[in-house]
Amino acid sequence: MADSTGARSESDLPIEAVYDDSALEGFDPEAKLGRPGSYPFTRGVYPTMYTGKPWTMRQYAGFGTAKESNERYHQLVKAGTGGLSVAFDLPTQMGYDSDEPIAHGEVGKVGVAIDSIEDMRTLFNDLPLDKISTSMTINAPGSTLLLLYQLVAEEQGVAGNQLTGTIQNDVLKEYIARGTYIYPPRESLRLIADVFAYCHREMPRWNTISISGYHMAEAGATPVQEIAFTLANAMEYVRAAQAAGLDVDDFAPRLSFFFVARTTLLEEVAKFRAARRIWARIMKEQFGAQNPKSQMLRFHTQTAGVQLTAQQPEVNLVRVALQGLGAVLGGTQSLHTNSFDEAIALPTEKAARLALRTQQVIAYETDVTKTVDPFAGSYVIESMTDQIEEAALALIQAVEDRGGAVAAIEQGFQKSEIERSAYRVQLEIDEGERTVVGVNRYTLDQEDHYEPLRVDPQIEADQRDRLARLRAERDNDAVAAALSALQAAARGTDNVLYPMKEALRAKATGGEVAHALREVWGTYQPRETF
Repeated sequence: MADSTGARSESDLPIEAVYDDSALEGFDPEAKLGRPGSYPFTRGVYPTMYTGKPWTMRQYAGFGTAKESNERYHQLVKAGTGGLSVAFDLPTQMGYDSDEPIAHGEVGKVGVAIDSIEDMRTLFNDLPLDKISTSMTINAPGSTLLLLYQLVAEEQGVAGNQLTGTIQNDVLKEYIARGTYIYPPRESLRLIADVFAYCHREMPRWNTISISGYHMAEAGATPVQEIAFTLANAMEYVRAAQAAGLDVDDFAPRLSFFFVARTTLLEEVAKFRAARRIWARIMKEQFGAQNPKSQMLRFHTQTAGVQLTAQQPEVNLVRVALQGLGAVLGGTQSLHTNSFDEAIALPTEKAARLALRTQQVIAYETDVTKTVDPFAGSYVIESMTDQIEEAALALIQAVEDRGGAVAAIEQGFQKSEIERSAYRVQLEIDEGERTVVGVNRYTLDQEDHYEPLRVDPQIEADQRDRLARLRAERDNDAVAAALSALQAAARGTDNVLYPMKEALRAKATGGEVAHALREVWGTYQPRETF
């Protein structure tokens, strides 16, 4: 192999100027790759991958009111999207109702406000829930939104075993990267294990968790950190479910993952392949999973929002196309391509349609769907896959040495590692060592005017009015009794989702459910790190 030119990957690993057969000395294709759809799944989780049908084209949407979001969903379905992905506003994500003082100014801003079953009915009005797959980006109150979705489906005559989709439900990464947590980590793990058990019985086709590296990547994690910390979190979820008495092969087939796709296409392809191989071996060798579906790392990908720029936003169309291509070449199961204007505001209808068209061009106008894992055997890709695997395993071990993901979170380990990487990248941009087109090179003297989508401040007042009517018209004694039953389950060992569902059916709000659990479990207070 030629000497290194000093080039480094996003994970700060060396990249050679030329790769040759010496890069794969001792490489065993059978052990490292196998066949597509077979252990260790390096080449993909399904034998035919996209040669039979493309990935699910899932567009993330949700803003303002449930009615506005419902209209956007109908537009996306009409445009050909195969799955919906719901964004919720910050109060919903944090377990607060729209009329609470802490929610003021945030209602409907970064997603749709869902306070009760009435909002959920409006959100999915006239959408065929037995035919579409719905992904909900919701974590701490993931169980609440899942049950509201199930209740609305039941009203449409759709049974739980017909529903397909995903709740993100990944709270551990919230303590690391985002901050939309409610309860302490160990109580959050209890709630997640209850979701696993509930869906195994009631919603067997539903993906019970989407263990996310995306948000850590958006906070500055490198590709190695992204998969290492994600898989370490996943190991903690598996242990929590086993501790709750669940057999690994009863819940692991419904685990799914969520990763970013950056513009550094080669490293991203290698990252996805390495992640599949690591997870397969962890599940088989460490947790004793026998079902091949328990060993599969199935994942959704979203293109990298953090790499989009407010300057010359149309250039983001090029970035997103490259990122989406990397996700496809890496074997994603579903994909959301960001709109070019998301660095400025919520996407306009035209921008959202262009983002979907980007996926459709990749699927139907290129030849990447005609063969499985087209980079298999490439000197550079196989070398980078091995390199990323080795570095990620070392970082997973560093988490394990600290007592596992929760203990490492409590020590601030993952957060500090990510912050160090984010600082390095920003310094490279500021000093011109890393080129960002339109930001520190190829800039314009004057940017074109862009009119972003605006969120109407009247939304908050309307949500408050709806909540007032709801509380005036419902049976408040029934709500109080249902919330009391929920708290009794939370104090004991019963699965909390069953009484939670009855409370929501009685028109308890999401905030009331979260407050009922706060009274029993408390809230998380992060350790000071300065």
